[in-house]
This record gives sequence, C-alpha cells and structure tokens, in this order.
Amino acid sequence: MITKDIAYPIDGKTYTGYLADGSSGKTAPGILVCHQGMGLTEHAKARARMLADLGYVAFALDMYGEVATSREHAMALVTGLVNSPAQIYQRATAGLDVLKTQRFTNKTRLAAIGFCMGGGIVLELARTHPELSCVVAFHPGLTGLPETDARKVTAKVMVCAGVLDPLIPPAARQRLIDLMTAAGADWQLLTYGQAGHGFTDRSVDALNMPGFFHHERTDTRSWAAMRHLFEETFGAS
Repeated sequence: MITKDIAYPIDGKTYTGYLADGSSGKTAPGILVCHQGMGLTEHAKARARMLADLGYVAFALDMYGEVATSREHAMALVTGLVNSPAQIYQRATAGLDVLKTQRFTNKTRLAAIGFCMGGGIVLELARTHPELSCVVAFHPGLTGLPETDARKVTAKVMVCAGVLDPLIPPAARQRLIDLMTAAGADWQLLTYGQAGHGFTDRSVDALNMPGFFHHERTDTRSWAAMRHLFEETFGAS
C-alpha cells in the first residue's frame, strides 16, 4: 500500500487530501472518501486505508482546507458549506479529479463513500457526477432533504442508517425513499437497530450528544454491505 498526502488548490486556497493506493501497480477502481463534520481526520484516512487493503485506489478529499479544533468550529464549517451548494460541488469535484489523476485509478470504475456530512455529499454527487458507478452514505444527515428533486440518479445508492439516529428520523427516511424512487435510482436503505449517529466512529462518544455513539456491530455490518455492493459493481477485489 502507498499512502501520502496530496495538496491541491481551489480558488487560491490549499486543500490537502490523503491517498491510500492498494492497487499494487495494476489499474483498479477508484473510491472517493468524504469526511465528517470535523474535517479530514484520522477517521476518513483509516477508511481510505481499509479500502486500499481491499485493492482499491482510495482518496480522502478535503472539504475545508483545515480541520476543526472544536465542536463549535466544526458546526461553523458545516453550516457554511451546507449553505453553499456551489462550494460543495466545486470542492467535491476537485477531490474527485485528484482521484482520477492517480496513475492506477480506473476512471471508468469509480465510487464514493461518505460519513455524516460526507454521506450527504456523496448523495449529492450521485446526482451531479454520472461517472460514479455507486455511492455509499454512512449515517448521513437527512433532515434537510428537499421535497422534490428533478435530477436523475444513475449511480447505485446505498444509505446505512441507525434507527436511533436523531438526524435520520422516520420522516427523513421516507423522504429519501420517495426521492430515490422518483429519480429512478437503484437504491438501498439499510436501517440498523440499536445504532445512532456516527456509528462508524469510536471518537464520537466523547461528544456526549444524545443519539451520537459508536456501534461496533453496525460498523462491521455496514462495511460488509458496502463491500458486497462494490463486488457487485466492480467484481471481486
């Protein structure tokens, strides 16, 4: 496995992503990793390495150009980004472009995964980037979904949600189902009992927020579901 930081500019500001290349010198599917609200921390980098262990070329993009230093800082960064769809598109596209330029990335076999805020971003990428074969959103915030969205979804879509997640209440799950169905998407919504928000992240417990906690069984099961989708889409890694 080859790992390294990759700096890239957006509008004169430097963003630094993290590459984990497990291709062993052969062309392999490329997987974009979209981080959580705190920024590109060890959580997303570890997931990139886990993908590289499976033989993929994984690139964890940087949506902020910085890492949040506190919960309040993170909320300010998230709010600023969520309120600017154009910046989401620009920064996510820049990260995807870095992935595409890697020597062993197969540009015709691309996917994206995201966590929390990043989960919402990959669901948006499913509508804006038809070159993506599939996207997987782990515990994304879904309370801000629109009532309608006329854009089609060509990528396979998987959403992994905890039934106790306060950011994915039953009404939001139904809204997602309605939107994906209207878009003609090949979608899956996997709902896990006993799991809340941030179930993939061991550090989330320290936030001491109701409904936010790591859940190891759901983490393991949802990752296995992602692997199955990738194998269905790209073949065995």
